[in-house]
Amino acid sequence: MTFDRAIKIAPSILAADFANFGAECEAIEAQGADWVHVDVMDGHFVPNITFGPATCAALRPHIKGVMDVHLMIAPVDPYIEAFAQAGADVITAHVEAGPHIHRTLQAISAAGAKAGVALNPGTPAHAVADLLDLTDLICLMTVNPGFGGQKFIDMGDKIRSLRAMIGDRPVHIEIDGGVDPDTAPLVARAGADVLVAGSAVFKGGSVDNPGPYGDNIRAIRQAASGVYT
Repeated sequence: MTFDRAIKIAPSILAADFANFGAECEAIEAQGADWVHVDVMDGHFVPNITFGPATCAALRPHIKGVMDVHLMIAPVDPYIEAFAQAGADVITAHVEAGPHIHRTLQAISAAGAKAGVALNPGTPAHAVADLLDLTDLICLMTVNPGFGGQKFIDMGDKIRSLRAMIGDRPVHIEIDGGVDPDTAPLVARAGADVLVAGSAVFKGGSVDNPGPYGDNIRAIRQAASGVYT
């Protein structure tokens, strides 16, 4: 992974056809996805259960680019090595998921993945102020995590605060939740560069009819890039 601040679209496979994950990953990449976002939920930290390391390992051969694994689980540390071994390029843990996020980020880097830290909507930006030199990505939740398809929560001020705190460090700002062509310009203008989108990418398409995926990805990218500086 080479660092740049160009807008990247990371479709969340939480909105894909669960019976066709491999083909869905191939389809979205063929249609212009930059990253593939995998939402891991444990039914404990968040009220839903999704995927584990075995699913990530099964998906890895079908993903040419970046596998972006978002761990909405607690505890995190016992599972870092397994997700790294499964081929995750980025592993993101929540600052709220345990008492030792500093240690968690070190462990992710030591396992060979890029280290991400996520913030729930109710957690202030300054919660990561002392972590900026340990992280490669900060994921801001613009919904309360646990389910896809939720309404976007405007976190523009938090994004701008993070952007200022990051300065010239090579740290991505990722937005997860409710991203579509209407909300993408708001977060891009504030300083985000990685946009996770689920239903907004997968709506109207399928493995057999992937064209709408490309249309949706282009619409989000164009909306965001039109205001991004």
